[in-house]
Amino acid sequence: MAEIITLNRPWLVAVWPGMGSVALSAGYYLMSKLGMRQLAELSTSELFDVDHIEVRDGLIHAIDRPQNRLFVCTGCTDGHDIILFIGDAQPPVGKYAFCQQLLRTAKDLGVERVFTFAAMATQMHPEHRSRVFGAATDSDGLAELHQLEVQNLDGGMISGLNGVLLAAAIDEDLPGACLLGEIPHLFSHAPFPRAALAVLEVFTTMARVEIDFAELEDQARQTEQRLGEILAQIERDVRERRVGEAADVEEEIRTDEEVQARLGEEDQQRLEHLFKAAAEDRSRAYELKRELDRLEIFDQYEDRFLDLFRD
Repeated sequence: MAEIITLNRPWLVAVWPGMGSVALSAGYYLMSKLGMRQLAELSTSELFDVDHIEVRDGLIHAIDRPQNRLFVCTGCTDGHDIILFIGDAQPPVGKYAFCQQLLRTAKDLGVERVFTFAAMATQMHPEHRSRVFGAATDSDGLAELHQLEVQNLDGGMISGLNGVLLAAAIDEDLPGACLLGEIPHLFSHAPFPRAALAVLEVFTTMARVEIDFAELEDQARQTEQRLGEILAQIERDVRERRVGEAADVEEEIRTDEEVQARLGEEDQQRLEHLFKAAAEDRSRAYELKRELDRLEIFDQYEDRFLDLFRD
């Protein structure tokens, strides 16, 4: 359980691993820059099953279950203290019960508002600025997001605890919101610091807290440059492949024309007759094969020959 302390109208921010490492990157950066201290650890071992054990040098090691910890920053803003929850993993079962347990602890600490961070994968170019999408549990929260030019999440789903926690917050009469940083769909499994930066810019504006973003901005620039180079190489490879495929098609057309020109009208008529006969009676296919071999053109007719054996 959390240590019961007196806090100044705290807000809760909850993050878990996810696409682009957006939530965790934003959470760790916030924790570092605000100099937070650990407040408590939630015991949720009953929600995480065990499917393997670690062996090193022949010795079996104790099981390391995912940790769920609360950190706090007091006096970091004039209006609100900030509590940060970091979960190592999302439980495979009992997600809503887990959220209820977290929110009970949060309410004991006086939490007035709940936030989650997440990622939104789009077709954006990795060197473009990330937008922030948002959804809120109440109209006042949604209006505040609109004032900060956060894109409205018009439909769809927020998967995992990033969304479930806010649904549970509604049942606990706690207002909340989810901030989703935009990431390139093509690189959704790679860390994308620009999205974490965009989310933090919105959140810190809402919380009226100032932090130095220089390190995160530098990390974002380096990542964007690297991903941009990878994307450029992919585009070059695609162009080269298309040119190669076009050349192959042109070669096939040219080869077919050459074959037709080389065959006499009598050979062409005999082949068409054998193809028709083989289509009606597959036992005639070998006769066709021998004729194609005799004319030394089986390679050019192989696909058509094999099509005779499709059901």
